[in-house]
Amino acid sequence: MSLPALSPELDELARDMVAAAWLEGDFVLRSGRRSRYYFDKYLFETQPAILRRVGRQLASLVPSGTQRLAAPELGAILLGGAVSLELDLPLVLVRKEAKAYGTSRALEGILEPGERVTVVEDVLTTGGAAIDAIEKVRAAGAEVLCLVAVLDREEGAGENLGRLGVPFIPLFTRSDLEARAKQAAP
Repeated sequence: MSLPALSPELDELARDMVAAAWLEGDFVLRSGRRSRYYFDKYLFETQPAILRRVGRQLASLVPSGTQRLAAPELGAILLGGAVSLELDLPLVLVRKEAKAYGTSRALEGILEPGERVTVVEDVLTTGGAAIDAIEKVRAAGAEVLCLVAVLDREEGAGENLGRLGVPFIPLFTRSDLEARAKQAAP
C-alpha cells in the first residue's frame, strides 16, 4: 500500500498519533454523522511527548502576522496552549457558551479589536465548532487570518470554512492517518 507523502518527522508523528488515538468501531460524531473510526484527541493531547510535537508542527503552520491565537474549548485548549508556548504568542480561549456567572464572557483572556488571530483546532468534520469560534472572535472585533488543525476528516470542513473566507490548514488529513492505521493493523 502506498502511503500519502509526509516528511519523515510528520510520518513518525502520524504513526505515534494513530497508535495512541485511532479507534475503530461505530461512533457518532459531534456533527451527528456516524463513522467507522474515531480519532480520540484526548488520547494524544494528554501525552506530553506527542502534544509537544503536535504543538511544534501546528506552530509551523501559523501565518506570520498572527498577533494572538484562539482555541475553542475543550478539545483545542491544550493544543492552543502548546502552540502559544512554542511561538510565545498570547492565547484567548473561546467558550462554547458564555458562562452564566462571574464575567459572563464568551472569550477568556485578552482580545483587542483589530488583532490578527489564528484559530487552533483539533479534529474537524464539517467545521461547525470551528465556525462558531471564528464568529465569536470576529464579533469581538478581531480579524481571523487562518485556522490550523490537527486533522481534517475530509467531510466538508474546508469548503465550509472557505465560504467564510478563512484559510484552513490541517496538519493531517483522514487519508494520511487512515493509511497509517491500515498499515499498522495486524
